[in-house]
Amino acid sequence: MSISTQVDPYKSLALGTASLTQSADPQGIYTNRVKNRHIVLENPDRASKPRRESEKKKRKTAALGRRPTGAKGLWKLENGAEKFDLFIPLHQLWMGYMSELLGLLPPSSVPVAEAMPNASSMHPKLVKADFHGSLLTVRQSKNPCLIGLSGIVIHETENAFKVITRKDQLKLIPKQNSIFTLAVPLYSTLPQTQFEPVEAVSSALSGQHSGTVLDAPHIAFDLYGNQFCFRSADRAGRKFKAKETIEL
Repeated sequence: MSISTQVDPYKSLALGTASLTQSADPQGIYTNRVKNRHIVLENPDRASKPRRESEKKKRKTAALGRRPTGAKGLWKLENGAEKFDLFIPLHQLWMGYMSELLGLLPPSSVPVAEAMPNASSMHPKLVKADFHGSLLTVRQSKNPCLIGLSGIVIHETENAFKVITRKDQLKLIPKQNSIFTLAVPLYSTLPQTQFEPVEAVSSALSGQHSGTVLDAPHIAFDLYGNQFCFRSADRAGRKFKAKETIEL
């Protein structure tokens, strides 16, 4: 009479090197120690370690959110920095940026009537452009205190523009229920020769050239704040659809 013993397939057994080398029955070793058992063929700790390192790198290189930037005070101006003239160089750089983005012509090449670009080709570029340094004016708003307020944009969020006015005041203008007027230069403000950039940048930084886009021939566009409640980084990859009627 033979007694058969059942082996638990989920119970781990220690494999001895001496028994493996001395045994002459490999089929029995396979049946007793390998068959119907779960065997881990790779080390999960080694596989997850590179993933943890890559996740740490992503966390370090990720952009700061609203709360960390607010806690560190990255968007707070220093005392005495609320000066309109201090941001004129930023506005001049924005005018050059728009000249390159829209492909504007130099002032001495064509007259004003022929220099007017096609509006249909400008709209897709303007809605995705960066407005830091632009000059915005509130043309219409449900808040009568905001009408006529104008200044250089120094910070744009999802729901508001932060501008510096000509009276050296820092104002936070909400986008909701407001229509803004955006002025774009009619002619290119970029230098035409290879020796001009150094002089242009030095004069802008020294504050000698204090003109804005309103002091030269320009084009005015209406910007509806209700349809513009996006961050500048989100607008770059967003597709805007034309609407026949827009209510304030």
